[in-house]
Amino acid sequence: MAEIQYRLEQKRNIVGEFPGPKSKELTERRNAVVAAGVASGVPVYAADLDGGIIVDVDGNSFIDLAAGIAVTGVGGSAPAVVEGIKEQADYFTHSCFMVTPYEGYVRVAELLNELTPGGHEKRTVLFNSGAEAVENAVKVARLATGRDAVVAFDHAYHGRTNLTMGLTSKSMPYKANFGPFAPEIYRVPMSYPFREENPDITGAEAAQRAITAIEKQIGSDSVGAILLEPIQGEGGFIVPAEGFMPALAAWAREKGIVFIADEVQSGFCRTGAWFASEHESVVPDIVATAKGIAGGMPLSAVTGRAELMDAVHAGGLGGTYGGNPVACAAAIGAIQTMKDYDLPARARRIETQVMDRLRPLAEQTEIIGDLRGRGAMLAIELVKPGGKEPNPEATKAIAAQCQAEGVIILTCGTYGNVVRLLPPLVIGDELLGDGLDVLEAAIRAQA
Repeated sequence: MAEIQYRLEQKRNIVGEFPGPKSKELTERRNAVVAAGVASGVPVYAADLDGGIIVDVDGNSFIDLAAGIAVTGVGGSAPAVVEGIKEQADYFTHSCFMVTPYEGYVRVAELLNELTPGGHEKRTVLFNSGAEAVENAVKVARLATGRDAVVAFDHAYHGRTNLTMGLTSKSMPYKANFGPFAPEIYRVPMSYPFREENPDITGAEAAQRAITAIEKQIGSDSVGAILLEPIQGEGGFIVPAEGFMPALAAWAREKGIVFIADEVQSGFCRTGAWFASEHESVVPDIVATAKGIAGGMPLSAVTGRAELMDAVHAGGLGGTYGGNPVACAAAIGAIQTMKDYDLPARARRIETQVMDRLRPLAEQTEIIGDLRGRGAMLAIELVKPGGKEPNPEATKAIAAQCQAEGVIILTCGTYGNVVRLLPPLVIGDELLGDGLDVLEAAIRAQA
């Protein structure tokens, strides 16, 4: 395995006030020109990224435990990604694959067909965002099956387009006052082990609960697709009980329903496997990917069984910028980096380091209700002492204290009470350890 080389010093360093004067000036400029509906979690402006470090415009160095929401798994300026972008941009930045195609698009499709779960014949189509990938996966499933109904789950997040808002569970801030939404979307219970009324319910039993709801509400003959995040993202990094996903996938196959895995956040080595579906040997009919695919460039994909993907008529899939040549070059470089550094193994090592630190802390404090996740997609669910009542106030305070001390973390969850850890997969052990020191102190301050 290749040794990771860093361009920036991998060290946290806050040199002045937080936020600094240049970031404050940029905030004033931003407020005058950028729509208020665009929110940012950290009040500083990035100037340089490398490995596990973000340097802001005032020269402060922050430990990055967010990776651009699971995008920069290979780092914010991975050499193979940067070189691929530069080389492609020297020749052309766009021609539209639907007008004059190019090899980069074909090569990314080859890689995805090889890497996604299952040895069956596959086809891939490229887009720009995770929401676009999910929306097109649903289009394919509906056309291929001739059925309109789509099943999604409690706590799900699938995007901000009209269809994907409808598929998303949480109203604020994603859906409130943006309707009406696309029809024929049905929601059924998710397996959420920490918050199950019956703590002894198995994954198979939770799947049967969902299946019963589907059969009662819709009827299996009307369902074109079941859409599931193998590990839910914005909903709180919820890992369903073992057996939940395999049971749903098996039932869908029996009923002729397309099983779509939304691997937008969980894909590309993030969970310690190339794709989170692999942890329970589930082979989806269609996989939607984005985020970590291209080291920060806008690219997404739908990869599925050849007979499903090829059922769509010519011209039925595509988009002007889908599979942009520069983004494809970045993806080729990012995937090569994942292979060179064995980033699935690196994600598993991150999980061990983080959980070894957080488990004793959970035993010592009543504020941590649950620790969960896989690989470098990990969550801390915070509760009020003495029960399971969500504690979003403490969650916000912990994030703010970490940021002020030079560690960038994200929050999420249906109840706003989950700290999520998404470090770049190339972060060093020492730097990660320093970030965990700061996080631990912030949690203890709220305990």
